[in-house]
Amino acid sequence: MKKLSMEELHRVSTEEFKEQEKIPLVVIMDNVRSMYNVGSIFRTCDAFSIDKLLLCGITACPPHKEIAKTALGATESVDWAHYDTTEDAVKELKSAGYKIYAVEQVDTSVSLENYETSADEKVAIVLGNEVFGVDDAVLPYCDGAIEIPQNGTKHSLNVSIAGGIVIWEIFKQMRAHENN
Repeated sequence: MKKLSMEELHRVSTEEFKEQEKIPLVVIMDNVRSMYNVGSIFRTCDAFSIDKLLLCGITACPPHKEIAKTALGATESVDWAHYDTTEDAVKELKSAGYKIYAVEQVDTSVSLENYETSADEKVAIVLGNEVFGVDDAVLPYCDGAIEIPQNGTKHSLNVSIAGGIVIWEIFKQMRAHENN
């Protein structure tokens, strides 16, 4: 076993990334406080070639050194925008035909292992504040909620970890649809 070199990994340039086809997934960050979490989500969105990242409310925007530290350049490749409120972002996406899912523990949430997306579905996920989760005012605009099953003593995951898990699952399903 040996580690692959950068050449062997066949990484695309930022320009090539911007031109390549993206999966129809928009990630919405709802009032996320930590700029390190913001940078981590940028990096995850780059890794899985998502369509767009929306930073809402108090969520910090690039350029910022704390975001850059964990994003490792992904702020240059990932298409992003800022909205004053998460509600504004969600309303705009709904009018564009997106299904909106909160990543949240609610009475009607679907366990991630049971969540399924269809081949023609445009999806947006809302990642909430580190303390309060997805804002209660946003929930009525969501078509559903996805919950990550957990067996430990804690009842939550760091927002960047939760985002990575859900983004990976949606990416995996959308890629499977492409190959069928």
